[in-house]
Amino acid sequence: MKGHVTRKGDVWYVVIYEGVDSVSGKERRRWHRAGTNRNEAETLAASLAAAEDIRRSRRRSLLTVGRFITGYWLPAKKLDLEASTYDGYQRVVRLHLLPHIGDIPLRGLRTERLEQLYGDLLDHGNTRTGLGLSPKTVLDVHVIIRAVLDDAIRRGLLRDNPAVAAHAPRQRPNRCRADRVWTAEQLSAFLDLVVKRRQHPSFWLAANTGMRRGELLGLRWDAIDLRQRRLSVHRSIVAVGYEPHESEGKTRDSARTIDLDTATLQILAEWRQRQREELGTSRDTMSLHTKKDGDLIHPHTLSQAFERAVATTTLPKISLHDLRHTHATLLLKEGIPLKVVSERLGHSNPAFTMATYQHILPGMQAEAADTFAALIHNTASNGFYPEETR
Repeated sequence: MKGHVTRKGDVWYVVIYEGVDSVSGKERRRWHRAGTNRNEAETLAASLAAAEDIRRSRRRSLLTVGRFITGYWLPAKKLDLEASTYDGYQRVVRLHLLPHIGDIPLRGLRTERLEQLYGDLLDHGNTRTGLGLSPKTVLDVHVIIRAVLDDAIRRGLLRDNPAVAAHAPRQRPNRCRADRVWTAEQLSAFLDLVVKRRQHPSFWLAANTGMRRGELLGLRWDAIDLRQRRLSVHRSIVAVGYEPHESEGKTRDSARTIDLDTATLQILAEWRQRQREELGTSRDTMSLHTKKDGDLIHPHTLSQAFERAVATTTLPKISLHDLRHTHATLLLKEGIPLKVVSERLGHSNPAFTMATYQHILPGMQAEAADTFAALIHNTASNGFYPEETR
């Protein structure tokens, strides 16, 4: 630890660096008045710096991974993360880090221990069921602990990051399961069956646009252009713990416009009229998805309403989010260009869309082969042969 001396007027001061503040992330320095003699000030600086080195060394040896995360890293992260993201970090820390490596001294954490942690989580990391976590979830754990240890290095508490060399599951797109997607006939039957339910416009819009649940609930009337037959997605309502919070969207590509069909426009117009009758008004800044008193529907309530509606039918059991997968799958099977589907869903790029849905579209490759063969056959039939073969 180094200290330095500086003078203000006729008085010398010793300035000692004391690390990084756990909340603000800013460097902390303490000033000590050292009199009017520079040599005495420099002697005091050396003494205070040595004492600070001893104090920090003792603190490092006692500081555990858990105490560093909860006392330093999480409080600093709370300053610059959205509420939903911060809640996710807290959940990973609470469920997967503190129980396994929280008591290990920060300076004693090794790469091998992290790899053991990842293996344990893959085998039986779900604390509720005892089953293993998905590779993506374990990768999320790895990304978080690596960020934690990078921060410890920045604060001068570690020299090297053991997570850098640790082997973690590779990142793979979340593939849509074929058994969690409805056919066009099944989707149509469901929408007919729930037509009298209050949530029918919400279910219809989810099925016909592929919007996420939070995007649906964040949709206001001023985001719908009936003349241009489109809506704009630029806000989202997510549940943090159980409290609803407004978010700008899941990814930077979440903000987008989605074209609407005539039937959807008609359903929206009828729903707005019903809202006006219930509330006496329907402001442009009001959410589409409200209860009778005008309050916003809670995200969990909408999902539970969908699950109850499905339970009254003989249709395959799917979740509200699976309407999004159904929307994408049906469009791709009908030959809608991948880029168009990707834009409707708000994916970061078409490659992610294809990686998510390619395994449930095995027939598209066969159709492409047949189409190409037909093109060649038609060309041959037109008589484009060399003279000697005729």
